[in-house]
Parts: sequence; structure tokens; C-alpha cells
Amino acid sequence: MYEIIPSPGTENKEFSEIEKKIRAVQSVAKTIHIDVCDGKFAPNTTFADPEPFKKFTTKLPGDEGGWETGEKGLFFEIHLMVEDPIAHIKKWADAGFRRFIGQVEKMPSQEEFIAEAQMYGEAGLAVDGPTPLDAVTVPYDDLDVVLFYTADKAGFSGAKFQEDRLEKVKELRKLEEYLAIEVDGGINDETIAIAAEAGVTRFVSTGFLYSLETPEKQFKLLEQKLQELKEPQP
Repeated sequence: MYEIIPSPGTENKEFSEIEKKIRAVQSVAKTIHIDVCDGKFAPNTTFADPEPFKKFTTKLPGDEGGWETGEKGLFFEIHLMVEDPIAHIKKWADAGFRRFIGQVEKMPSQEEFIAEAQMYGEAGLAVDGPTPLDAVTVPYDDLDVVLFYTADKAGFSGAKFQEDRLEKVKELRKLEEYLAIEVDGGINDETIAIAAEAGVTRFVSTGFLYSLETPEKQFKLLEQKLQELKEPQP
């Protein structure tokens, strides 16, 4: 199944900026993608306090780590563009995040990251633009998702889509028919179809969604583009 996942991006230095962007898509989105950079993976730092996100996360049946709020429940995933991502999992889990995606480039042990993340929810690995697919060293069966950055190098919002990055997507899709493949970087109403045809099922979008004062309309435009394609079966 296809899913469009809004991301407030990496340029927000205050939670108020992030909150505004979450609320702008809250009526149409199911999942929100939050980027965290520590200035070591990339020369950029982002807002990285999990506490304020609790107002948006919702406790699920049998999920003791969630939170009850009056807000519409949203599923939150965290993209850890940091040194040693495993050290950051628990604090985001305590704030109600249930999908944890770590960059392989600064990860001492992929096995340990996956094991820790799956104690709290879903676990995935992220592969930067220049990084080859074989940098993923754990069995794909152990993963809930693989994220590919489809621009130059991850860390900054607004990058231009590079179609050649999809070669890794095609390679992985040949090996794994049903694994969720997510992309981030330059996804808009033109590139989303190109990515989908390569085998992508989840599409993170920042610049296109928030480039106008109508993110809901932008979201629905991306949905329309996907509806014109033959959607993969789960």
C-alpha cells in the first residue's frame, strides 16, 4: 500500500514551527516523519526534544508506552541522522514514537539497533544518497522498512531529487517483494510517480507539501498521482 508521509523537515529550530506543520496536515496524514540531526552525521542540528510531541501521540490498545491526549492520533516515526542512533531510541519511544529509522553510516551495530528499536515498535535502516545498498548488513527479514535518501546527502530539507538514487530501490525490490521501501528527498507531484514505479511504497515529502499555504491540497495532489498508478498489494 502506498503512503504519503509529511515531514516538517530539518530547518525547524523551535517546536512551534514543527507543531504548525503537523497541524497543517493532521486531517489528511496518518504518519508524521520527524528528522533529527546532531551536527555529526551532517553539518546541521535540529530541534531534538521528544517531550513536546506527546501532545500528538496516542495510546494504542495494549501499548503501555503510548500517551492519551485529546488530539487525533498520529503515528510518528523518527529518522535518526545522528552518531550512534541506538542511544536515542528510548527517549523517543517514551514520547510515543513507534517507528525508528537510523542511518547506517553512523551506526556501530545494525543488529543492536534493530533489536533495541523492535522492543518499542518498528525498526528500519536509512541509506544516504551516496551509500550503496550493501551497507545494509542485517537480513532484510529483520527490518520493517528501508529508507533511501533520493537526493545528494541527507541532513538538509529542500534538496533536488536524483533519479539515479532509485537504482538501489529497484535492486532491493527485486530481492524483497513486500518490504516497505521509503524515500525522502525531492518528492513532489512529478517525482512521486517515478519513485513508485521503481518500487517505493512510502513517500516522505517536505518542500512540496509546505511550499504553499495549502499543504492539505498538496497532500491530496500527491495522493491523486498515486491513485493513477496500479497500487501494490500488501
